[in-house]
Amino acid sequence: MNIIAEKYVKLVLDIGKYDPDFVDAYYGPPEWKPVEQNLTSDSAAHVMLSAEVDTLLSELESLASYKASELETLRYRYLYKQLLACKMKVEMLNGITFSFDTETKTLYDVTAPSFSDTHFEKIIDELDKILPGSGNVSERMELFKKNFVIPGENLERVFNAAINECRRRTLEHIYIPESENFKVEYVKNQPWGAYNWYKGNYFSTIQVNTDLPVYIDRAIDLAAHEGYPGHHVYNSLLEWNLANKRGWKEFTIYALFSPQSLIAEGTANYGIKMIFPGNERIKFEKEVLFPLAGLDSSEAEKYYKVIDLQDKLSYAGTEAARKYLDGRMNRLQTVEWLVRYALRTKESADKYVSFIEKYRSYVINYSLGNDLVEAWINSSGGTEQNEEKRWQLFEQLLSTPQTPGGLTKR
Repeated sequence: MNIIAEKYVKLVLDIGKYDPDFVDAYYGPPEWKPVEQNLTSDSAAHVMLSAEVDTLLSELESLASYKASELETLRYRYLYKQLLACKMKVEMLNGITFSFDTETKTLYDVTAPSFSDTHFEKIIDELDKILPGSGNVSERMELFKKNFVIPGENLERVFNAAINECRRRTLEHIYIPESENFKVEYVKNQPWGAYNWYKGNYFSTIQVNTDLPVYIDRAIDLAAHEGYPGHHVYNSLLEWNLANKRGWKEFTIYALFSPQSLIAEGTANYGIKMIFPGNERIKFEKEVLFPLAGLDSSEAEKYYKVIDLQDKLSYAGTEAARKYLDGRMNRLQTVEWLVRYALRTKESADKYVSFIEKYRSYVINYSLGNDLVEAWINSSGGTEQNEEKRWQLFEQLLSTPQTPGGLTKR
């Protein structure tokens, strides 16, 4: 399987020549990295890449009867699902389009649940009852949340405090190589809110986009999701446990449009609850982050009730992407739909559609990933009453080859 793994890495690098977003991270042998980049896919490239994928799938299938350990079986399934995603990506580079659900099933090994507009309207009705004022709920939401924007001059110190606390709490439960570290950069003009660029050797660059207002609750969200115990820890543990200790080369590369991303985004989102169970997050934010940001915490309790309800609208983003990519709404209609049903500002909705245009069905990985990870941990015994087991299972997801389909089999 090591030979197949090496070929897989080179295949992902080859696909990345035609889509620079496909290779999210690579820290394998530098001589494997192609010199040519940003090429335009043509029929010759399609034939070549398709043949490479099919050959690797056949080689993997020939190993199906091999009596493997549990970890080796996980590795086999991981590589197989990753290759299926590569196969679809090659087809997409050749101009072939798929329905939203077909795309997500092959790229991310899951089909996202579908929700009617009525589902979101019921949640919005609850928000209507607790938001100050009357009239348009989206406008009232925007007005209410303005009081909780971190002033630009305080953003860095608030974020640093959030990072330090997230790291401290993570290290109480998970060992990370001592040399691990990351740097934070503040950027503009990006379709995402934040991004972790993993460089290898347990080091990341985390970029925070400041195009839109950064609300006080986003400090913990971003610090945990991008850093501890999220993407930075996930990538570091895969490199340490699988790439370095076992020499499994497939874990020296991260193919963005693949099942691995649902595991990555799901654990990063769920990790927030892992390090701040119960009311611990609100307590820390009120006592530490609000003062650092220079914000009044007198309405903090109401703010968190509003945020909790808004979080229940998270699948509105998935529905918007499904409708837009399936051609049932145009860009303007999608922006308006997000303003109405996700209660985003027009600027935020426009930014979200830009994300969909760049990353397509990738948007499913956040909400659905979180829910699948939470369900798997709970069903495996990692309940709130058994914190030690919970952390053990969470670390297992971060340290071993996992597939979304594997999380749904229990």
